[in-house]
Formats: sequence, C-alpha cells, structure tokens
Amino acid sequence: MTTSIAILVGSLRRASVNHKIARVIPELAPAGLKFGTVEIAHLPFYNPDLEEIETPASWATFRRTIGEADAVLFITPEYNRSIPGVLKNAVDVGSRPYGKNVWAGKPAAVISASPGSVGGFGANHHLRQSLVCLDVPVLQQPEAYIGEAYSLFDDSGHLTNDSTAAFLSAFLSKFDAWITIHCRP
Repeated sequence: MTTSIAILVGSLRRASVNHKIARVIPELAPAGLKFGTVEIAHLPFYNPDLEEIETPASWATFRRTIGEADAVLFITPEYNRSIPGVLKNAVDVGSRPYGKNVWAGKPAAVISASPGSVGGFGANHHLRQSLVCLDVPVLQQPEAYIGEAYSLFDDSGHLTNDSTAAFLSAFLSKFDAWITIHCRP
C-alpha cells in the first residue's frame, strides 16, 4: 500500500534550505511513502468575500489536492519567531469555508529549518498551534528543528551531513508509524 504525503514548504526562496530538505525527503523515507510537493506561492490571500463571488480555481485545486493526500508534511523556515505568511495563508485556505476543513483528521508532521542554531523552534510551535485548532494530529516525537541548515548541503543541494540524514530517516519512520495509527485501516 502506498501512502501519499503532500509536502508544503513555507519558503518562496529558490535557494531555500527548506526546499533542499523537501527534495531529499523521498530518498530518506521508508518504502511505501509517496511524496508530492504542493505549491502555495500562487494562492491568493484568503478573503471570505471571494468565496461569495466565485471560489478561486487555485483554492479549489489546493483543497482537492490536500483532501486527496493521506498525510501532510510541513517544512518551514522561521520568520520573526513564527511561520511565513505564505504558509499561514495556505493553512487558512485549506481550513475554509467553515465546515469544509480539508486538514481535519489528516496526520501531519512539522520540520523547521533555519541558518541559526535554534532551527526554527518558534515557527514549528506556532504552526502546531494552528494545526491543533484544525483537528490535525501532529507527530509529537521526535521534534524536528534543523539548525545551521545551510551548512548541511553542498552547492548542488545534496545533503552532506550523515547525522542529519540519519535523523531525518528516523523521523520519517516515526511519521510513517504515526500515519498508520491515524489514517490506515
């Protein structure tokens, strides 16, 4: 059985370390997990008035894509001790309109990464706070804060740090078990 996991990356930056992490995830994951990155940069800011006129096509596509995924992996930088606005907007778009929350009950995990030593701790926990409100069962342990993240990749975007690769592999194994508990029959 294949489990589909939507990856949402909270960075718009082309050279983002968060995008680099998203690219190495599939090669570190257990067999049976299929990952697909869901783009969020093109989503208009959430405004309920737009639903009354005609739901933007990008919102409908995004909601359908998340709804069809078995689980979600969020990978985010930290901006001012919180998540980037583009990621918060995606969370909001998926949670509306009221009563049609595509996140509800969907198992998730959060990885935060930053050039600093704290590894995006504030963003990780701010995102978790929103996800609790949306009834998303988020993997509790291990927590994933990737500090000094730019030093872990070479110029081609390949992960060069063996201990980080081992950590991410173990993290993904735990996430797979979490999905089994919360999603699979």
